[in-house]
Amino acid sequence: MNKIKGKLNTVKVIALNGSPKRKGNTYHALRVLGNELEAAGIEFEILQIGHLNVRGCMGCLKCYDNLDGKCSISGDDFNDQLPKIMVADGLVLGSPVHYSGIAGTMKSFLDRLFYVSGANGNWFRHKVGAAVVAVRRSGGSSTLDGLNHYLNYSEMIIATANYWNIIHGSTPGEAAKDTEGVQIMRVLGKNMAWIMMMKESSTVIPPEKEKKEKMSFIR
Repeated sequence: MNKIKGKLNTVKVIALNGSPKRKGNTYHALRVLGNELEAAGIEFEILQIGHLNVRGCMGCLKCYDNLDGKCSISGDDFNDQLPKIMVADGLVLGSPVHYSGIAGTMKSFLDRLFYVSGANGNWFRHKVGAAVVAVRRSGGSSTLDGLNHYLNYSEMIIATANYWNIIHGSTPGEAAKDTEGVQIMRVLGKNMAWIMMMKESSTVIPPEKEKKEKMSFIR
């Protein structure tokens, strides 16, 4: 893939691995995607999230009061991960499938991450995002849909591939045998790199952020 006229400015993508297995099939999917980003001159790092001690969001909204870029819940591993994530130029969400949904620790992490981001000006607005899912058999589409909700809500620019971003495998590394799934991750990585490079070289002024309007349907 061609870079922007010489050397691409320093651009970095952080991928969140929501699997409790450090190098399971979710990792392998992210690694295929990451190889394409690195080939385009984009820095790529996988943060292992799925094995951490992370409590669920309590909906206390203290992050909107404190405005300190942190979650008010202390004593677990959540806040330690934020410095790298908040400054990344792109974000990839990766999860295995648990009962046709996002893995529990990953779900808790994302709920708190996107609450804190929203409270502190929305770190992810107009950054490039993608979601990938590793599954043994079924439930991949509903899990992918759940991950994409976070990207959509945050006004991210979402990269796509040539099919749903799902790879199949059971034992760690077995996903490498899913040739179509591997191609999907490869195409996704190339498309994400292309979007990020276009964004980096663009002189078009992005639309101003609008203040969120909230309306209750209970009257």
